[in-house]
Amino acid sequence: MALKFHQQIISDLLEDSNGGLVILSSGLSLAKLISSLLLLHSPSQGTLLLLLSPASQSLKSRIIHYISSLNSPTPSEITADLPANQRYSLYSSGNPFFITPRILIVDLLTQRIPVSSLAGIFILNAHSISETSTEAFIVRIVKSLNGSAYIRAFSDKPQSMVSGFAKTERTLRALYLRKLHLWPRFQLDVTQELEKEPPEVVDIRVSMSNYMVGIQKAIIEVMDACLKEMRKTNKVDVDDLTVESGLFKSFDEIVRRQLDPIWHTLGKRTKQLVSDLKTLRKLLDYLVRYDAVSFLKFLDTLRVAESYRSVWLFAESSYKIFEFAKKRVYRLLKANDVKSKEQVKNTSGKKRKLKGDNACVEAVGGATITTNAATGVVIEEVLEEAPKWKVLREILEEIQEERQNQTLSEEDNSDNNGIVLVACKDERSCMQLEDCITNNPQKVMREEWEMYLLSKIELRSVQTPQKKKQKTPKGFGILDGVVPVTTTQNSEGGSVCRQEHEALMAAASSIRKIGKTTEMASGNINPKAQVDKASCTKGKAKKESSGLRRSIRSCNRKKANSEPEILTDSENVEKASEASTSAPREANVVHPNGAKKIPPVHFYALESDQPILDILKPSVIIVYHPDMGFVREIEVYKAENPLQKLKVYFLFYDESTEVQKFEASIRRENGAFETLIRQKSSMIIPVNQDGLSMGSNLSTDYPASSTQNSLTRKAGGRKEIEKETQLIVDMREFMSSLPNVLHQKGMKIIPVTLEVGDYILSPSICVERKSIQDLFQSFTSGRLFHQVEMMSRYYRIPVLLIEFSQDKSFSFQSASDISDDVAPYNIISKLSLLVLHFPRLRILWSRSLHATAEIFTTLKSNQDEPDETRAIRVGVPSEEGIIENDIRAENYNTSAVEFLRRLPGVSDANYRSIMEKCKSLSELASLPVEELAEFMGGHKAARTLREFLDAKYPTLL
Repeated sequence: MALKFHQQIISDLLEDSNGGLVILSSGLSLAKLISSLLLLHSPSQGTLLLLLSPASQSLKSRIIHYISSLNSPTPSEITADLPANQRYSLYSSGNPFFITPRILIVDLLTQRIPVSSLAGIFILNAHSISETSTEAFIVRIVKSLNGSAYIRAFSDKPQSMVSGFAKTERTLRALYLRKLHLWPRFQLDVTQELEKEPPEVVDIRVSMSNYMVGIQKAIIEVMDACLKEMRKTNKVDVDDLTVESGLFKSFDEIVRRQLDPIWHTLGKRTKQLVSDLKTLRKLLDYLVRYDAVSFLKFLDTLRVAESYRSVWLFAESSYKIFEFAKKRVYRLLKANDVKSKEQVKNTSGKKRKLKGDNACVEAVGGATITTNAATGVVIEEVLEEAPKWKVLREILEEIQEERQNQTLSEEDNSDNNGIVLVACKDERSCMQLEDCITNNPQKVMREEWEMYLLSKIELRSVQTPQKKKQKTPKGFGILDGVVPVTTTQNSEGGSVCRQEHEALMAAASSIRKIGKTTEMASGNINPKAQVDKASCTKGKAKKESSGLRRSIRSCNRKKANSEPEILTDSENVEKASEASTSAPREANVVHPNGAKKIPPVHFYALESDQPILDILKPSVIIVYHPDMGFVREIEVYKAENPLQKLKVYFLFYDESTEVQKFEASIRRENGAFETLIRQKSSMIIPVNQDGLSMGSNLSTDYPASSTQNSLTRKAGGRKEIEKETQLIVDMREFMSSLPNVLHQKGMKIIPVTLEVGDYILSPSICVERKSIQDLFQSFTSGRLFHQVEMMSRYYRIPVLLIEFSQDKSFSFQSASDISDDVAPYNIISKLSLLVLHFPRLRILWSRSLHATAEIFTTLKSNQDEPDETRAIRVGVPSEEGIIENDIRAENYNTSAVEFLRRLPGVSDANYRSIMEKCKSLSELASLPVEELAEFMGGHKAARTLREFLDAKYPTLL
């Protein structure tokens, strides 16, 4: 192990046999730390080691990569596809395994795991642990059965550990841990090791264009205006409402956490402000990440999608965003102004006249101008390139020039042929930068512009379906490049936008006439989707599978016209040895103008989160989109390879939110660690929190209500011996936290696979649990109707449990939104119709998980315990197709019940008693009036039914 502070962390963990919680700074190689701990585990001892799989697969893939690079056996993964007996044999082998919390808790409850031989558990996402999480459920059961098993929890997200009240202390209590290990970047050991042999750093500040500065200023002004409107509501903590905090995704979580309990009481304007702040943050990010055309297209999408309800679009400075974004791409001029410019310019400009229309395309002074003689409106293409593109090209040329000078001077050139790595935010940025350095950047912008125009034609064809014949069809001829002539009065003022749109359509049709196809438009990428790997693959990469994720793109070439070499994620591990031991081929990418050469370049998408530095071992790194975590990875990589020369270029837009966000992320993490240090100094940890003194009763935190109200006059206050209550739970329900809370209440949880219902409380009570989101989806898909029908068929008391979140409002909607009449899309109307259709259905409303546990305890009182064997068989057809143990199948007929309820004299008050007295409709039809009156509630209803049944059928003559 190369890193000394990793050795110190491991020694601290090994000192405490109970384990501990490690909180590490982002980017300090958490995967290598866990891999080193796994290598210390010896399977020969016969002890089992389990790693709870995190939600992010990147951490698991990094751990497997680091262990395999040391020629050691990698941990396998236990999935639900493996049968129970095979899982048991794997548990008994003593090897480390990755396993999901849902599978592990089910195997613990069914006693498929030899807990006595369990050495410990690794929890890789400690920042997402709470008292009701499945991980806490697992630890509580393990500690009750094997107190010597250690729990080691890890997290590299310190900001998440300080959100909420005493988050770290509650996490330690939930995991039965006493030791907290904090390792920030400013810790002395970490600082000394990472700064001992630092890489050569070049900080380059690129000036933004004037239009980019104007757009950024306008967005910040609009964001500040939205924050001021939010402050007027007096519903949110004012300290959190700053522009700097609004640059991070966590801002949405902070605001929603404060507003969720009163969300149903907020007005539409306040709710929209929360969404608008998220949109504005995306705009700031896309401004410095994407090109001018993609940014404009995203704005057009927002204008269409949010125009009728958005608040920020009506802010004072919002129009500047759209105006400056357009001016980065094109300008709208009058034809007279263009003609005057042509007289001054040389007559060397080329001009193409399109046959059959009045539009033409001219090249004047290096700019392309689309003119339409009918309107006198001209589209002049600007196509502003991203300022970083030119700087990136200059850096690559400088690197190549330095390498050539070193070769000529016969200096040490061991790293002369090293790989140049360019790190970008996402895959789309990597692909576009590759095109920029292998082709002319103006050509790349031209392709984006053409796809933007052609997409407008497709959008117009979708929005304008074929209609009936009209005498004067509106907009006729625009798709062919002809704009209808308008008078001077109509072309002024309010019709400027229409003229601009028609001029863009004319420009699009001009491109189509020149020979472009609409297939390019289908390959355009919306920045809102960020990455579309299949559609953004251009001609030279179409040889690869479009569904394969590419995080590394190599621009190596032997010749200027040869195809670039593309390294995929699947090839990274296979070529790791080649990349680490041998330099790439002597291949250079030549700019089309043949000016200067550039070295081999590899592009890496930060969102892929792969161990790229250890695979490629680059000698030069260009951080195109700065990221705090990746900067720390570079520091760790250089500390592990002190003898290797490494030069790092940082590209920042000067005085931009990009710089502000990067610096703020460092301040936020340092502030989080300072808070954790203060909390650790004053943290109160119980003596028995290590779990060694746990008894068999796990319900000490949430005792049953019956034991709290013991009366002294009953045998001197002696507590009654409570029998163990059991609950049959569907295995799919272990994705939620309710089984954990029920177990805390002292109930025995029996996990099985149920075909009908989620929870079986007794032989007659079946519960279908629905969260709010699941309830809406179930109504939309029709799944809920089928589920309630099956419960009503097999159980006497079917129950629909609607469970709200404890942190959110206990209401579907505000009272003002509830209509007086039945509405097809209203959730209350849907529930009313469901109850009318299934009269025996009972609906329970629960405010939180603990409220649900109290309701279940009340419902189970004076009820028999459920039968596990019968619950498993309910609803499962046998080989003959007959439902086994269907106690109600012989008297349950949906069609007959519906027919009965529609007969005259039959009402909601008496149809149940009719079904109990009569086994079939034929038996009902044979009963006299006297007997009908006994169970129909009177002679009037009985005579009405009897007269209907005895009425003669009219015949036609």
